[in-house]
Amino acid sequence: MEAPDFWQDQERAKRLGKEAADMRTELSTWESFLKEVDDLKDMTELAQAEGEDGMHDDIATKLKELEAKFSKMEFATLFSGPHDVSNAIIAMHAGSGGTEAQDWTAMLYRMIARFCEAKGFEIEILEEAREPVGFKSLMFRVSGRYAYGYLKSEHGVHRLVRISPFDAEKMRHTTFSLIEVIPELEESAAVVIDPKDLRIDTFMAGGKGGQSVNTTYSAVRIVHLPTNITVSCQNERSQKQNREMAMKVLMGKLVAKQEEERRAERARLRGEYQSAEWGNQIRSYVLHPYKLVKDHRTEHETSDAEGVLEGDLEPFMEAFLREELKHR
Repeated sequence: MEAPDFWQDQERAKRLGKEAADMRTELSTWESFLKEVDDLKDMTELAQAEGEDGMHDDIATKLKELEAKFSKMEFATLFSGPHDVSNAIIAMHAGSGGTEAQDWTAMLYRMIARFCEAKGFEIEILEEAREPVGFKSLMFRVSGRYAYGYLKSEHGVHRLVRISPFDAEKMRHTTFSLIEVIPELEESAAVVIDPKDLRIDTFMAGGKGGQSVNTTYSAVRIVHLPTNITVSCQNERSQKQNREMAMKVLMGKLVAKQEEERRAERARLRGEYQSAEWGNQIRSYVLHPYKLVKDHRTEHETSDAEGVLEGDLEPFMEAFLREELKHR
């Protein structure tokens, strides 16, 4: 950051500045914790030296507080994946069911948005297919330290069971929505992509993006021919920006595909692999006839369904990360 040309690339400078601020905050948190530990040690030694039995309750209370604080801070040590520190790109796709599934996709977006808000993460919509009551599909970027490490636990099919507000007969409905979570990678850190393997199309954007929307071919669609992975972006202001973002998404998908194949091979040897596809839901949210949210990969569950849908996801994320560490 002290280099003379640091601010010549504004986007890179902003990203590195945010990363440095996050690292300073993380370091400050641990330094403050260690000071509290030293203070407790001094208090304990003083009580022992002077025989102050009355201080034992204060020491026990302080010790309990520090144990609770450490347990929360220990979460950061679970991020052991190569891309956990990266930003995340999230794509959501409503399952079959029309209005019901689109509303469920909107609920999941709100759940993740509330979690990101609490963490101080920034969200930027990259592409959306909005419907009157929700989303048919949606893609957005989450920027923040360990955004991918936190949110990768949400990758997969999410199942909702509830009394549908759109059913006049008040019948119980089961609905599905798919969430894809990939790391946002810089070209230098990503897989090498042969330009001959790409088909790049441009078209008129239909979303937000300024005066050029619907008047110029600023939207970009990229198809990676060997894998048939297709990505598109249209919410940036120019074709160049949309192309750069689409390439980042493509690189993230290719890296995620490689990692998924490696995990599948390890799990196949253990005889326990299940892919995140339709029919293999990772988590169920039951709102009727009882309330229960259960993760089928870790068996972690809670009856506080409202809390989960309001963004209280850390217990599920911690259970997922601990399970992941077992098989790394």
